[in-house]
Amino acid sequence: MAIQDFTAGQVLTAAQMDTLQANDYNWTVSTKTASYVLVAADKGTRIVMNSASATTITVNTSLFSAGDTLQIINIGAGTCTVTAGTATVTTSGSLALAQWGGGTLYFTSASASIFFPYGGVGYGSATGGTSSSITVGGVNYTLLTFTTDGTLTVTKSGLFDVLLVGGGAGGGNRNSVYYGGGGGAGALYQGTIYLTANATVDVGAGGTSGQNGAVSSLVVGSETVALAIGGGSGGWPAYTTPYSANGLPGGCGGGGAGQSGTTNQGGFAIYSAFGFNGGTSGDPNAGGGGGGTAAVGNNGTGASSGTGGNGGAGKDISTFLGQAATTTYKGGGGGGAGAGVSGNGGIGGGANGGGGGIAATANSGGGGGGGGTVGGAGGSGIIYVRFKA
Repeated sequence: MAIQDFTAGQVLTAAQMDTLQANDYNWTVSTKTASYVLVAADKGTRIVMNSASATTITVNTSLFSAGDTLQIINIGAGTCTVTAGTATVTTSGSLALAQWGGGTLYFTSASASIFFPYGGVGYGSATGGTSSSITVGGVNYTLLTFTTDGTLTVTKSGLFDVLLVGGGAGGGNRNSVYYGGGGGAGALYQGTIYLTANATVDVGAGGTSGQNGAVSSLVVGSETVALAIGGGSGGWPAYTTPYSANGLPGGCGGGGAGQSGTTNQGGFAIYSAFGFNGGTSGDPNAGGGGGGTAAVGNNGTGASSGTGGNGGAGKDISTFLGQAATTTYKGGGGGGAGAGVSGNGGIGGGANGGGGGIAATANSGGGGGGGGTVGGAGGSGIIYVRFKA
């Protein structure tokens, strides 16, 4: 009920007293089926939006005073967005209310307000990729898996748990008598994001011989909301650019490459929280292993009959996927090539070193094995999105 004015000494009727009491327990409701601009009489009432299409509620200045409140509830299928007109509206949650969302609008002055959403921010829903039902810690989720580029179509605004693996890097190749390092794995990023609009899904490709892997990302409009960068390539002991005897930096670093008289460095992880460094080379014929998402690549060892370093291990993501009895690893580093024994790829799709370019497993983010005649290609990345069912 809107606020009423009473005069001194006025005797209220029973009906007036009943109305005042009723409003304490059940606020006066005003239902809107189209976009609406608040008026002064809305103070102390409940605005209920009920539209199948998107709507807005606009807040202007000089209508309310400090301490005034009103409630906004959306029961319609269309998203209702609380919009600052000439007044400001701030919030710690979201001003876009999906169906069954709502909150209290509180004014700190005639021109400034704060929106407090009910129950905090909940999970949204979306479609895209390959859908499956999983259970994590007794809670039911829908899991969307993207192995190729696509679109995440948001059907309800809210929170989404995401796990992205960047493309793995290619291993370094052999130059004359020297042996390439293993490719670094793509970085692994896990987090929770809030989405109100569709996102473009870009699954990073694996790098070819001596090349870094590509970024995996979720992009809304022009804003990147989540990403995992590609792995750094294994060192390639050539004497012309862009190749280097040192491993290249990336999501997880590449391995070093063997070169006579020199211990070449492994590539480093640009963001150490999401990947690990590659190993160094042996002298002269043992490439270092590529870094993984859970461990560093091992160093190459020995001289003329050297042993290539093993790739770093990938990370077990089975908990995110709701797997109780099995494990799934992503982001193993590639093994370095060696004149005597080549290194093994790290668990999680990393390829073994040696031979004619051993490729990493597709959609693993694993690093390619060091060469040999040519470095192995890195594995493509993968993107998972989940929300509570």
